[in-house]
Amino acid sequence: MEADQPFSFISLPAKRSREKPRKGGLTMMIDDGLPLGQTEDIVRLAGDYIDLAKIKTGTARLYPRDALKEKLALYQQRDIRPFIGGQFHEYVFAVCGVSTLPRFYDEALALGFQAIEISDNVVPLTDAEREQQIRAARRAGLAVFGEVGSKETFSDPSLLVRQAQLCFSAGAELVLVEAAELVERGQIRSSVVELLARELDMSRVMIELPGPWIEGVHSCDIELMKKQLIHVLGPDVNLANVAPSTIIDTEATRVGLGTAGPPKN
Repeated sequence: MEADQPFSFISLPAKRSREKPRKGGLTMMIDDGLPLGQTEDIVRLAGDYIDLAKIKTGTARLYPRDALKEKLALYQQRDIRPFIGGQFHEYVFAVCGVSTLPRFYDEALALGFQAIEISDNVVPLTDAEREQQIRAARRAGLAVFGEVGSKETFSDPSLLVRQAQLCFSAGAELVLVEAAELVERGQIRSSVVELLARELDMSRVMIELPGPWIEGVHSCDIELMKKQLIHVLGPDVNLANVAPSTIIDTEATRVGLGTAGPPKN
């Protein structure tokens, strides 16, 4: 790839993983309803830097069926794994009941999804329910990304670690940490990030970036958190909820070409 890029004679940090499929340094892009033309443009321009694409919340329910299948195919052609956002799973569980989940999994597979997120942002799960749902989705043939944390209240950081460990033991491939747990009044909660890094295998943990859906968070706060995470955890930190318009800029930050400047070590 690099030989075909502009300025290819300028070296980039060796610590940054640049070959897909990556085992670390994953970037998850959030897709809140991108038109097909924009999706095609983004994967053509920046597909090398996108590993996962979250079809946000329950938006998958609102697409024309053929359009959703076409979008998923566009992602998969560039080795980008699309998955269903966890709040859709929460909705099905809360409104339709646990008996509907097998049909939900079958439909996801029929559409072309290979992975889903299981979370309890707004519909709380017991430990037993979380484990049962992850195992059931895995038996259906889906990879599972577990999410821990609340959008509404701060959790005990040790609870986040325990829930992440439960997700892994039940078969989750990755665990996403809810962004609202990591930001307070626009500032990163460094002690929580440090605890996660001590207690968990961070190659299997994705830290979500906050967005304007979190009260008090502005674009400058998102950029600051991105820089802080890359500074503390390195260029191969797994980042989730990256906006489509900032994919290349995020990669620039990872390799020292962005506003944070070159790596310090």
